Amino acid sequence: MHKRFAALALAVAMTPITGTAEESAEMQPRIDASKAAIQDFFGALKGELVKGMKEGGPPHAIDVCHKVAGPITANKAQEHDMHLARTSLKVRNPENAPDAWESGVLKQFEERKANGEDPQKIAHAEIVEEDGRQVFRFMKAIPTGEVCLKCHGVETAPEVQAKLDEYYPEDEATGYSLGDIRGAFTIKQEM
Repeated sequence: MHKRFAALALAVAMTPITGTAEESAEMQPRIDASKAAIQDFFGALKGELVKGMKEGGPPHAIDVCHKVAGPITANKAQEHDMHLARTSLKVRNPENAPDAWESGVLKQFEERKANGEDPQKIAHAEIVEEDGRQVFRFMKAIPTGEVCLKCHGVETAPEVQAKLDEYYPEDEATGYSLGDIRGAFTIKQEM
């Protein structure tokens, strides 16, 4: 299990961002900082999930994720001085619903995957205008790994489904297959 999480962390670290040379040079420090924040966040969350899986399998890992994902996210966002979250076109927690920009990028990610791009390498960085201010936005796709299928797959064990129903009665984050884009890490930082 550690190897699968490590592979995703490595993919986050190695993801190339394309654009004009000028855009890339202007955004590269923010892209690098975003990747570092994602790795830090993912590493902290992964550690808690691995511990939960070892202590009680997927149902316990769901308990752990429900209790610690929010505080870990807030802590890492503060440490890295940026808005940091996870989102998806099919959210588990309605609080993680994508905004319009994120929804558009997630749809682009699906198109890029459909055109043969490796989901582990899909990312997008852009400077956008929001309320008259320049804002740096970054998203990194989260591919569905084998371990993810225990809670996000087409079929879930009855005890897993019961725990998901308990915490997330409006859960949409199931039905994934290996390699699907399950969602994305998302970063937002004022310029």
